[in-house]
Amino acid sequence: MSLPGPREGGGTVPHLLDNPALASLTGPHAHFAERRGRILRYPVDVSPWLALPDEPDARDWADLAALAGPGEEVGLPGYRGELPDGWELTMDIAGVQLVDEGMEAVPEPAAVRLGSADVPEILDLIERTRPGPFLPRTIEMGTYLGIRRDGRLIAMAGERLHPPGWTEISAVCTDPAYRGEGLATRLIRAVAFGIRERGETPFLHTGAENTTAIRLYESLGFRLRRRTAFLAARVPQALGQSSPVPVDVPAL
Repeated sequence: MSLPGPREGGGTVPHLLDNPALASLTGPHAHFAERRGRILRYPVDVSPWLALPDEPDARDWADLAALAGPGEEVGLPGYRGELPDGWELTMDIAGVQLVDEGMEAVPEPAAVRLGSADVPEILDLIERTRPGPFLPRTIEMGTYLGIRRDGRLIAMAGERLHPPGWTEISAVCTDPAYRGEGLATRLIRAVAFGIRERGETPFLHTGAENTTAIRLYESLGFRLRRRTAFLAARVPQALGQSSPVPVDVPAL
């Protein structure tokens, strides 16, 4: 699948991590891609991430509306442009993107690889810890590792977006009863070890106000690459000709 580009003119090529969902869905995750025009998305039971062109036009918004359906909510993570009239902004969370710059990546002997049979337990842990979206088929996006105590899943981390040469670490969470034992650190290092073994570089996203997580990631060797925003919007019930509506997003 080729990378959707501008319809007219030219311009500089953005960094892959500026639009990581686009790079993933036109690269290693192309087998997941659902496409209409220049809009790509993951299946709705895999991930809420979708890929807009860097400068979407009216046709792109119409394609997104047709792909999602009237009244449906769509995630627009990382989008920094404008919403057309009639699109209701339903979520606006400031976020950050961090990249690995020399983390000590090592295997974790206590970690086990999680699979589809573990999804009910994973969803239960996600519900109790709220690290971010995890859907019934998110497990298919990459390697997920977990730590169990007495057979019970108490901590996990894994791989999500996969731009060429990069892999996102995601779903880092620990049961509240077991926090303070360094389980998240051990799992991040273990997931990063697998990523490095493929010759790729880890990166991750988190909320800008999640200062505890940011301090942990920076202590492990991640650095801030860019500020971003996690947006979601509701598709209009009826679409018509409209002008864009500005969306407030954090500056770079």
